Amino acid sequence: MDSSRQVFTVDLLERYAAKGRGVITCMAAGNDVIVIGTSKGWVIRHDFGVGDSYDFDLTVGRTGEHSVHQVFVDPGGSHCIATVTGNGGSETYYIHAKWSKPRVLSKLKGLVVNAVAWNRQQITEVSTKEVILGTDNGQLYEMAVDEKDKREKYIKFLFELTELPEAFMGLQVETASVATGTRYYLMAVTPTRLYSFTGIGSPEAVFARYLDRAVHFMELPGEIPRSELHFFIKQRRAVHFAWLSGAGIYHGGLNFGATHSSPEGDENFVENKALLSYSKLSEGSETLKPSSLSVSEFHFLLLLGNKVKVVNRISEQIIEELQFDLTPESVSRGIIGLCSDASAGLFYAYDQNSIFQVSVNDEGRDMWKVYLDMKDYAAALANCRDPLQRDQVYLVQAEAAFASREFLRAASFYAKINYVLSFEEITLKFISVSEQDALRTFLLRKLDNLTKDDKCQITMISTWATELYLDKINRLLLEDDTALENRNSDYHSIIREFRAFLSDCKDVLDEATTMKLLESYGRVEELVYFASLKEQYDIVVHHYIQQGEAKKALEVLQKPSVPVDLQYKFAPDLIMLDAYETVESWMATKNLNPRKLIPAMMRYSSEPHAKNETHEVIKYLEFCVHRLHNEDPGIHNLLLSLYAKQEDDSALLRFLQCKFGKGRDNGPEFFYDPKYALRLCLKEKRMRACVHIYSMMSMHEEAVALALQVDPELAMAEADKVEDDEDLRKKLWLMIAKHVIEQEKGVKRENIRKAIAFLKETDGLLKIEDILPFFPDFALIDDFKEAICSSLEDYNKQIEQLKEEMNDATHGADNIRNDISVLAQRYAVIDRDEDCGVCRRKILTVSGEYRTRGYIAAGPMAPFYIFPCGHTFHAQCLIAHVTRCTTESQAEYILDLQKQLTLSGSEARRDQNGSLNEESMTSTATADKLRSQLDDAIASECPFCGDLMIREISLPFITPEEAVQVTSWEIKPHLANQRSLSLPV
Repeated sequence: MDSSRQVFTVDLLERYAAKGRGVITCMAAGNDVIVIGTSKGWVIRHDFGVGDSYDFDLTVGRTGEHSVHQVFVDPGGSHCIATVTGNGGSETYYIHAKWSKPRVLSKLKGLVVNAVAWNRQQITEVSTKEVILGTDNGQLYEMAVDEKDKREKYIKFLFELTELPEAFMGLQVETASVATGTRYYLMAVTPTRLYSFTGIGSPEAVFARYLDRAVHFMELPGEIPRSELHFFIKQRRAVHFAWLSGAGIYHGGLNFGATHSSPEGDENFVENKALLSYSKLSEGSETLKPSSLSVSEFHFLLLLGNKVKVVNRISEQIIEELQFDLTPESVSRGIIGLCSDASAGLFYAYDQNSIFQVSVNDEGRDMWKVYLDMKDYAAALANCRDPLQRDQVYLVQAEAAFASREFLRAASFYAKINYVLSFEEITLKFISVSEQDALRTFLLRKLDNLTKDDKCQITMISTWATELYLDKINRLLLEDDTALENRNSDYHSIIREFRAFLSDCKDVLDEATTMKLLESYGRVEELVYFASLKEQYDIVVHHYIQQGEAKKALEVLQKPSVPVDLQYKFAPDLIMLDAYETVESWMATKNLNPRKLIPAMMRYSSEPHAKNETHEVIKYLEFCVHRLHNEDPGIHNLLLSLYAKQEDDSALLRFLQCKFGKGRDNGPEFFYDPKYALRLCLKEKRMRACVHIYSMMSMHEEAVALALQVDPELAMAEADKVEDDEDLRKKLWLMIAKHVIEQEKGVKRENIRKAIAFLKETDGLLKIEDILPFFPDFALIDDFKEAICSSLEDYNKQIEQLKEEMNDATHGADNIRNDISVLAQRYAVIDRDEDCGVCRRKILTVSGEYRTRGYIAAGPMAPFYIFPCGHTFHAQCLIAHVTRCTTESQAEYILDLQKQLTLSGSEARRDQNGSLNEESMTSTATADKLRSQLDDAIASECPFCGDLMIREISLPFITPEEAVQVTSWEIKPHLANQRSLSLPV
C-alpha cells in the first residue's frame, strides 16, 4: 500500500514520559488524557487537552520496592484507578482529576485489580456511578466514588469464580433501558474463558441470580502472554468486541437491544461470531501470538514484537505494519503494550520510556472493496463513498447475474449503473442474447433511476419501452390462441402492466409518436386508453360511437375535465345512436348551451317516430324551457314547431298560453317569434293556435274572424278579451252577430228569437238597432216589437237619470254661491294689545315703518294678517319670516310677487290722479290677482302652527352662517401660560 494512502500512521507523542520516575509499566487513556504507571510506584497524568502534567507518588508510607501493576482511566478522563504491588502487598488507589492526592481504597487491600469496567452511559465528571472491578483471584467487586465525598461510597463483593478459579484479565460493561428498569450486560475474560452476564436491576441483583444458576461462557484454551477484552465504542455505545485469547482473536457484533426483556434473558448477546487464527498473522511456519490488542471500527491492531500489524477485521488480511522509533535502551524490551482512547478516536503504543500515537486516516475508505471481494454486496453498498464505487458494486452483481443467465435480475442491477458502463453497451448485451423481456426490465428500472431533468432521455427510453411492450403483447397472442379468453393468462397480465406503464409515463411520452405506435400495432383499446390519459377525449368518444357504446361515450363527456365543445360535436351521432341516454346526459350536464344542440335535435326530429314513442327532443326542450327557464327564441321556436307537428294540439295550446316572462320587470310574456308561430300553425292547420296568436298580437278582428270559422264560442271569448276599447269590442260583437244571423237557416221567427237571445249575451253592449241591418228587408217589424219596446224603455230610463243629475248640479251651484257670499262677510276680533308674532310689537300700531309695499293701509294702521288659530302678524313681518324659513325657490317667488305688486300699486296711484278709464281698471284687477297669489304663498296656513314649523324640527340649532360665532366661544388651552395656584384649605 502506498505510504501516502496509509490508514494508520505512527507519531512520537512523548519521548521521556516517565520523567525519571522509573520505567513505564502500564498505560491507559481517555478523552486526550494519558495516565502511565512506573516501576517506582508513580502515576503520571498527562492531559494533552490543556497541556498539563501531574505526578502522584503511590509509595508514600510504604517500605521496599513497589511498582504500579495496572492503571485504568474512564472514557471522560476524570477518574483513575491504579493498583500498586510490592514487598508490602498490593494497594488500590483512586485519583480524581481535581485531586492533588490519591485516595487508597482500603477495602481492596491485598487484592490485585486486573480489570475495570466503567458504566459509560451513567458516569459523570463528579461521580463514577457503578464501577465493576476484576481481581487476579477471580473475584468481582462493585464500587462507587463521588468527588465531593473524597472517599469511596461503597465497595461490594459481587461474584467469584469457583469452577475454574482464574484471574479476570478484562472487563467491559454496557447498559440499556428497558420497560422494567436498566439491563446490564457484562463481559469478562480470563486467560482461557469469556464469561457473559446479563440481568435487570442493580449489578448486585444481577450477580445474585448466578448463585444458583450456571454462568454462560466461551472457552478457548491456549497459552497467551496477556488475555485482553476490548469493545469498539461508537457514539457511546459498544458495537463489536474482540478477545485476545490463546486460540486466536475471538470477535463478533454486540446486540444490546430490548429483545431480552425478561430477567432470565439470553446471556449470549453476541452476533456474527468469528475466530481469527494466529496462523494468518505469521509469514513462516512459526506461529506468533500478539502480546497486546486494540480494536478500531474495521481493524485489529496486534502487537507482535516491536511491530504492530494492522489486520482487517472483515477480510482477516494484514493491510499494514507499523514501525516505531525506539531508543537504544528500549530496543531490548521493545513495545510493551497498546491502549486506545475511544473518546478521541486515537490509539497509543508505549515502551519503557516513550509514548507513540497511532492515528487513523479514514479507515473505512476501502471497505466497500473488502465487502465486494467477499460478495457481501449490501455491506459494500453501505460503505461506498461516491456513485462510482456504487457503480462498481452494481456491475459485479449484474455481471454475476448475467453469467448465470438470470437476465431479469441482471437488468435491475445494470439499470443502477451510471458511469462505469454506458447505456448502449448494456442494451447491446441484452440484444445480443435476444432477451427482450430483460431489456424492457432494464429500461423500466432505468426510468426509475433517472431524474426529472433528463427529459429527453426519459422520453426516448419510455418510447422504446412502449414498443417492447407492444412486441411482447403480439408475441403472446401468436404463441397462445386462447390468451384472449383466459383472464389469468400472461397476455392479460402484460396488458395490465402496459396500461399501468402508460399511466405512469403519460406526461413524458410523446403523444403523436405513442399514438402512431399503438395504431401501427393495432392496439385500439390501448390507443383509446392512452388518449383518455392524455385528455384527447375526442378520440375516445369517437371510438365508443363507432363501437355503438353510446353510454360509455356519454360517461366520458360528463367528466369535468372534458371540454363542453365535445358535447356539441358528437351530439348528432349520439342522439341518433341512443336518444334516451343522450337526452338524460344532457339534462344532467350543467353549463350546457341548448342552442348549440339544435342541429342534433333537428336531425333527430326529422326521422320518423312511432306514435306512442316518447319524443326525446321534446322532453329535453321542455326541460330547458320549464326547468332551466331558457329564454333563447331558437329553443322556443323549435319546441313550438315540434308541438305543431303533433296530431294532438293540446300541448301546443298549453305552450302558447304559458307566460314565460311572468314576474320579470318589463319582460316579455313569450320568447318565440309570433310571426313564425303564426305561419307554422297556418301551415299545419292549427286554427285554434292561430286564433290565440292573433289575439296575442292584438289582431282581434283577425282572431275573431278566424275563430268564427272554427267555433263561435271561441269567437265570443276572443271578443270579451277586449276591455279597454269599447268601440272595438262592439265592432267584434257585431261581427259575431252578423255571422250568427247569417248562419241561421231555420224559420224566420225562430231566427229572430235567437238573435234577440244573442243580444242578451252581450250584456247590453249591442242594441236591437245595431243588428237590424243584418236582417233582410222583408222582415216584419212585429217580430222585433218586444225588443224595440225594451230598447225604448232603456232610453227613457237614461233620459230620466240625466234630468236628475242636472237638477243636482243646479242645486249644488246655488249652495256654492251662498257660501261665497257668507265668506265675504266673515270677520275677526283683535285685542288692541295684540302683539305681532314675529316682531312682538303691537298689531294696531300707527308707525309708518310697518307700511308694506303693495298693501293699502287701513287708515293709520299697518297691514296685518290674523289666522283662525289666533296668531297675528304684520304683513311685512310675515313675509320676512316665511321667506327666511321656506325653500330658496319659494322665497324668490314670494319676493317676485311682492315686487310686481309694488309696481302695480304705483301705477294704480298714478291712474287715480287722472280720470277713471279702462287701463286703470285693468291695472287694479292685476294688482288684486297678484295680492291673491301673495296671500296664498304666505298666508295659506299659520307659520307657527302649520307645516313650516314642523319642518324646522330637522334644522340644526347652529346654522353655517353662525360658525364664526361658535368658533369665538371655543376654549383653547394656553399651556405655556398656565400657572399652578395653591388654594388654602
